[in-house]
Parts: sequence; structure tokens; C-alpha cells
Amino acid sequence: MRFESLDQWLQWQMVLHDKAIELGLDRVGQVGERLGVVEIARQVITVAGTNGKGSSVAAYENWLHQAGFAVASYTSPHLLSYNERIKRNLEPVSDADLCSAFEAVESARQDISLTYFEFGTLAALFLMQKWQPDYAILEVGLRCRHQ
Repeated sequence: MRFESLDQWLQWQMVLHDKAIELGLDRVGQVGERLGVVEIARQVITVAGTNGKGSSVAAYENWLHQAGFAVASYTSPHLLSYNERIKRNLEPVSDADLCSAFEAVESARQDISLTYFEFGTLAALFLMQKWQPDYAILEVGLRCRHQ
């Protein structure tokens, strides 16, 4: 494994790409194909907008879990620990699962540079495909810029 701890992985990801944000899906799409990320859940719920996404994701998670469905979610950013970004049945992902997913992403990315966010997103999708929950809930942030 490239790194032995979650902190080492996250520190390295912060400097992997020369830009904090780079728009476009080409690089993520290529690495996602190499990872074999095709179907992450039986149903996918996408929560988009500028405000209230985290609360909406939490509500969907709780409703679906209480109804007996297997649920996975991906949100960003986290409040206390990175593990909160990826949940399975309301529980944050373990360091071991995250490190394993990061290793898979690193192996698949080869020479493609990824941002911190892109690396984490691919790890989340990789884990969800592995888990095959009934529902995957993905938060998609949107930001408006005024000129």
C-alpha cells in the first residue's frame, strides 16, 4: 500500500494536483472507467443546490434506513473527520476501508492527476459499488458566481 494511514493519504492528496478545483469530468471519467465503477446502487438520489444539501441527505438517509433499506451516502465537506463524507447505513466509513479505496483509485489513476475532491469522490463511488446498497445518496454542490 502506498501509505499506511488515512492522514498520510489525505495529506498527499492535498498536493497531488496543481489546482484545488479543476472543472470537467474527463479525468474522473477515465479513472472511474479504469476502476470499473458502473452501478453504485440499485437507486441513486442526487441532492443538488446551494443550501440545505447536508440536511436533505441526512433526512433521506434516516427515512430510508428506518424503512429497512441499505443506504450509502457521500457528502462534502466533513465536520469532524473525513470518514463522515462516506457513510454506510448511517455509519461513517472506517479508516481501513478508506485506505483500501484510496489504494484502488491510485492504482487506476496511473498518470492522471486528480484533485483532492476528485480522489475522494472516486473512492466513495468505488466503495458504494462494492457495497451495492439499495440507495446511494450523492450530494452535488452548486455555487453561483456574481460578476
